[in-house]
Amino acid sequence: MDQKVMLKQMVEFNKSTFDNSFKAMVMLQEQTEKMVNTMLGQATWLPEEGKKALKDWVKSYKKGRDDFKKLVDESFKKVEDFFVSS
Repeated sequence: MDQKVMLKQMVEFNKSTFDNSFKAMVMLQEQTEKMVNTMLGQATWLPEEGKKALKDWVKSYKKGRDDFKKLVDESFKKVEDFFVSS
């Protein structure tokens, strides 16, 4: 088997593995977010500033997660383009 083909298949496998793992992580985070939102709705003892801080933290976490995914996708695209062009 040609080395280039083998390396391309390895990259495709790694991208597929990353995408599936990332989707599973996102599902877990979304379930956790729902649980936290339910808890915040019932936590009358928690001040509004605390609730706002938790909501801002979740929002920031989501942005970081999306930015990370975007960068990884761009990197995989560069590698795929390398195999196409060479």
